[in-house]
Amino acid sequence: MLASIIFPVKNEGNNVKNTLESFFSAEINFPYEIIIVNDQSDDHCCDFLQDQFLDKNITVVNTPGVGAANARNAGAEKANGNILVFCDAHLEFEDLWLDRLLESILDGTCDSITPAIGAIGNPNFIGYGQTLWVNERSNKFRTHWNTKRDHLFETAILPGGCFAIRRDVFEDVEGFETGFPTWGHEDVELSIKLWLFGYNCYVQPETKVLHLFRKVQPYKIEMEDYYYNLLRLAYLHFNPSRIQKIRKMMVKHTKSKAVENRVIQNGAMEKKQVYLKKRKFDDDWYFRRFGIEF
Repeated sequence: MLASIIFPVKNEGNNVKNTLESFFSAEINFPYEIIIVNDQSDDHCCDFLQDQFLDKNITVVNTPGVGAANARNAGAEKANGNILVFCDAHLEFEDLWLDRLLESILDGTCDSITPAIGAIGNPNFIGYGQTLWVNERSNKFRTHWNTKRDHLFETAILPGGCFAIRRDVFEDVEGFETGFPTWGHEDVELSIKLWLFGYNCYVQPETKVLHLFRKVQPYKIEMEDYYYNLLRLAYLHFNPSRIQKIRKMMVKHTKSKAVENRVIQNGAMEKKQVYLKKRKFDDDWYFRRFGIEF
């Protein structure tokens, strides 16, 4: 067995170096390889790799600005592991985090799993997987952190900052959504897809990584693309009623009609028909299972 640790990178400054230093200082017994996907960074954040960590099992993949979802997919394509572990490039690790995280995948309990995720610089915050929080009145569709439980438990959403997944499962659901041009909702879409296709997502609260939470991404995100990802997610996985509710959340966006036309023209409805043939459950089942009012 081999775990492929995949770090997507976009203008991370010193974070890539700090993350790798933390990674290699932590005790890990499980065999692994590291894949760094540099998605057209313009701040030279990966240049140090030419001189450092040359003795480590690191593969660097360069992508031409394909966005967070497709950068992760590119890393998965180069991976040799039976288990894929997707990690942000701004993390800190504790001893044996990987070994503990993968136990429930190896024993067949889980198809995918996330650790507890704390905040660098804020010891008072720890999140345990996520759920969805929807407020139609204020036009909000967001993730919300779960509170602590003392044992392994199911989660509606795998936070993109760190999670592991069986490679065969990742490939069966066709990975991250290839139609997302930029950052936004890629972890939500994958998590919903996993549940609808009959797979599961769990939280392992007994291991933890620390994450650098940022208010602003170090690259430009157009609101049009953010809304595009959200509406595309809805077209792919939600019934007509929920699609309409997402539509209403976008009414204040001046280009909402153009965004929807783009979603349709880019084949979302055709892709949904393919997904419907593979789904074990519908979106009503998903929202009921996790008690999400939407």
